[in-house]
Amino acid sequence: MKKGTPIIELNKVKKSYQTGDVETPILNGITLTIYQGDFVAITGPSGSGKSTLMNIIGLLDVVTHGTYVLNGENVTGLSEDELAYIRNKRIGFVFQSFNLLPRETALGNVMLPAIYAGMGNKERTDRATELLSTLGLGERLKNKPNQLSGGQQQRVAIARALMNNPEVILADEPTGNLDTKSGQDVMKTLKELNNEGKTIVLITHEQDIAAQAKKIIHIRDGLIV
Repeated sequence: MKKGTPIIELNKVKKSYQTGDVETPILNGITLTIYQGDFVAITGPSGSGKSTLMNIIGLLDVVTHGTYVLNGENVTGLSEDELAYIRNKRIGFVFQSFNLLPRETALGNVMLPAIYAGMGNKERTDRATELLSTLGLGERLKNKPNQLSGGQQQRVAIARALMNNPEVILADEPTGNLDTKSGQDVMKTLKELNNEGKTIVLITHEQDIAAQAKKIIHIRDGLIV
């Protein structure tokens, strides 16, 4: 896929939640295009709707109104199973809290998405080993999360996100639980991946982190401002 191809296209997307008779709007008509090779930071105050937008882009939630086209495929209205399949194959997630399985080794955590995708044992072991080695964790394959620093755990999470060679990496406050140096190391890794052609969407409330992306989108009251 060539650079400059639209990969995420949201058109007049609205999202609201129903509690009894009360409907609470969160997103109020978001239109947004993100292109192959973009590095976009989505920022805004708490309660602005940025996490809901992230969940919709990541197919963890669905729109109430509007359409979402992911790399040319309209994913609006697909079933939960269809969304789960696309999510696993085409989107890599990096979370603030790492979301690593505590009883699994670094290698085991990284291999997980490939198990669900049906990749063979040798292929996924080789790929996970290569990814961890590339991210400077070649000596840490057998370590469990509690034997790793926060920055190392986040690099394991990045390796896991890359496992199925996704079209988009979604990073939700990836530096939020890290000290300044570890946070900068994680941003350096994301920038290197972007330079290699990966499309990255970053959610953050930290302006100095957002400033490292190529494009910044501000959200307030469920709208892009």
